[in-house]
Amino acid sequence: MMKNYSFIRVIGAFALIVSMLSCYNGFAQEEEATEPVKERPARPAFESGLLFDAATTTIQSAKTLEMIIQHRFGTMDNGASDLFGIWAPSNIRLGMNFSILNNLMVGIGTTKYNKMQDIQIKYNILQQTRSNKIPVTVSVYEVIGIDGSADDKFGVNYKFTNRFNYHTQVIISRRFNDMFSLQLAPAFTHYNSIDSTLDHDRISISFAGRIKFSPQSSVIIGGDFPLQIQGISEHTKEYNDNATMMKPNICIGYEVSTSTHAFHLYLASAQGILPQENIMFNRNDFFDKGILIGLNITRLWSF
Repeated sequence: MMKNYSFIRVIGAFALIVSMLSCYNGFAQEEEATEPVKERPARPAFESGLLFDAATTTIQSAKTLEMIIQHRFGTMDNGASDLFGIWAPSNIRLGMNFSILNNLMVGIGTTKYNKMQDIQIKYNILQQTRSNKIPVTVSVYEVIGIDGSADDKFGVNYKFTNRFNYHTQVIISRRFNDMFSLQLAPAFTHYNSIDSTLDHDRISISFAGRIKFSPQSSVIIGGDFPLQIQGISEHTKEYNDNATMMKPNICIGYEVSTSTHAFHLYLASAQGILPQENIMFNRNDFFDKGILIGLNITRLWSF
């Protein structure tokens, strides 16, 4: 009888220990469940930080140096006589970008037209996540241009500050899937010195898209659309209605990208390369003999 009683006590003690361990495990699981899950960033919407002459929200990883060559030939309106723009006057820009942080890039460049020197800054304030808790990537992008033309271009009241121009942009992108990415970018452009027939300030909206059809190849498309907003114009509505308005810069092309390179070959309608040049001065019509050939090459080095 005593043996049976002892056996029952042992079984009871064992059951008590098991129940206590189960409770402890349940509490531990509850605590783990309440810990926030770390959000993983989605892959960048675009392979490169550059698409045509437009910036994307992509910033290379910290301590990465990016070399950029951008080239625009002349328009094709003279046909074969200047080899469809290849022999016509062209524009070129050489640039270098450096990623200080994973979400902060600074860059410098020099452009043939107007001997323009530029300083660029791009900062990602939001990053799209894989869970879509944050559905878009948002960047702030600034280009400061310094016109290197001769002093007499700026008139008798020349000041060094007349050379400055600015382009400020908010870029919003989304990677929808492995094939398709899209971005929109409202912008404000200002020139300290401008022709009297033009406004110093202009608002614009740009878009860019990519359709990836192989691991390295994509079709790319983009456009920059200057807006005529009477509220910030320095001219009357009648003048603006009769003036020749700036034309949008339409681009369509082909992209090849690897882990260290990106190459773009495309058709565009603006010969300027810095975004403020295209917003302020483009008069080429993509649908009326205003097409030219462009190409970009980028190369990355990590440190």
